[in-house]
Amino acid sequence: MSSRTQVYLLAFMFFALGLGLTLYKNQSLGFPLLPGQSEDIWTVEASVSFEATGDPITASLLLPQSGSNMTVLAESFSAPNYGFHIKEADGQRRAVWTRRSEQGPQTIYYKLDVVKSDEAASLAPPTKQIPNSITLTNRQEAAATQLLELVRGRSSDNVSFTIELVKELNAIKQDEKLNVSKEFKKASVTEIALILLNIEGIPSRMVRAVALEDGRRKQKSIELIEIYDNNQWSIINPLDGKNGTPENAFIWQRGGVSLLDIEGGEHSKVRFSTIETNQAARSVALDKNKVEQSALVDFSIYALPIESQSAFKRILLVPIGALVVVLLRILIGIKTSGTFMPILIALAFIDTTPAIGLAIFISIVSVGLWIRGYLSRMNLLLVARITAVVIIVIGLMGFMSVFSYKLGITEALSVTFFPMIILSWTIERMSILWEEEGPKEVMMQGGGSLFVALLAYFAMTNPFIEHLTFNFPETLLIMLAFTLVIGQYNGYRLTELYRFRDLAKNQ
Repeated sequence: MSSRTQVYLLAFMFFALGLGLTLYKNQSLGFPLLPGQSEDIWTVEASVSFEATGDPITASLLLPQSGSNMTVLAESFSAPNYGFHIKEADGQRRAVWTRRSEQGPQTIYYKLDVVKSDEAASLAPPTKQIPNSITLTNRQEAAATQLLELVRGRSSDNVSFTIELVKELNAIKQDEKLNVSKEFKKASVTEIALILLNIEGIPSRMVRAVALEDGRRKQKSIELIEIYDNNQWSIINPLDGKNGTPENAFIWQRGGVSLLDIEGGEHSKVRFSTIETNQAARSVALDKNKVEQSALVDFSIYALPIESQSAFKRILLVPIGALVVVLLRILIGIKTSGTFMPILIALAFIDTTPAIGLAIFISIVSVGLWIRGYLSRMNLLLVARITAVVIIVIGLMGFMSVFSYKLGITEALSVTFFPMIILSWTIERMSILWEEEGPKEVMMQGGGSLFVALLAYFAMTNPFIEHLTFNFPETLLIMLAFTLVIGQYNGYRLTELYRFRDLAKNQ
């Protein structure tokens, strides 16, 4: 295999890997490709209120989990002077507040932030169906059997059976419903439907949801019916018989366990308030993947301290500047003083702005060249000469900072962002070039370096590129692939085509 083939093969592998990881982070993990994108965050607050009777208090609230339509990003609990812990059992979490004794009205708050999720959660299949514990009289059993036979004839599967059952129950007047027991007279359509589904042998359970409406206060939970059919759970709305989760509904509870248990209190109730806010899509993606413990996020730059992330945010821009240098030097043919010195100048421009940076650079290099010309007459060795130039450059930087500060030109204080060693070496190289090639070559390479540095600066400060390099470091592989391909180019540069244009005309 030739070296050219190896280069193209490696370039293709790097490009495919970089593009694949970038698309995966965008499509699966939710990282935005464009800066400034935002997502809707819903803050849901559950307020538990009750009357304390003076006995020891234990309040237990069932907590929601990331479900089929929402992901929980954060949660907080508020109950002054109460003990608190989270109890986990049977795959469910309950918040437990305790207090030795209290009298009068009490209020406990639980707040969480949720965001819509496009991924469908896998729900466990139902366990063994719990037998019906309601005792029915002969007349009630006959009425239930008659209704079930009617619905069975109008349905083809468990989903259509439940939909028809809900429609029939809503059509019947309240006093004509199945009064299956004395304590069941005030039962809702949902509770009656669950009893009849149990009799029919259809796996079912109650689902409680919260309607997500911006600014909605003190709302009750919504009761839904969830049945198991064809190896999947389906939600039926008992109010209208529609199949599917209602729009903007957050599933809070699945199953027949109690939503709230209170010991040492009475007249308890749970009310929900919701509000919608906007948050940067990148922050939402980070929070979501931290909750889901994504390995690609956990072992990445985002796991570093903020200080280190800020440093890497600048470092990841260097390959952009390097790619600009590669394009302009190999394809265009622009000469620079040093291969990658324009990148360092561009980094300094980021902190100084181009106008101030150009003025500082030209001033220091010009004075440095004059001093270097004087030092060359002393016949100093190379190392000593460069060291002397470094010391003089530092002195020039200090003098320029103090002088500009006294004049009120605070922008010039950013002179310290220029790499002094690189400036000193640039002065030395330009001095030698002046002696060997003349001032024209010095102006060409110096001007070329500043031109390339300006283009690299505009590329590195582009908001889209800044966003892409930091949030998708995998794009470095794509840039590496382009660099390898460009490195194989051995044809004429654009400046050379212009140089030999007369020769082409003669041919």
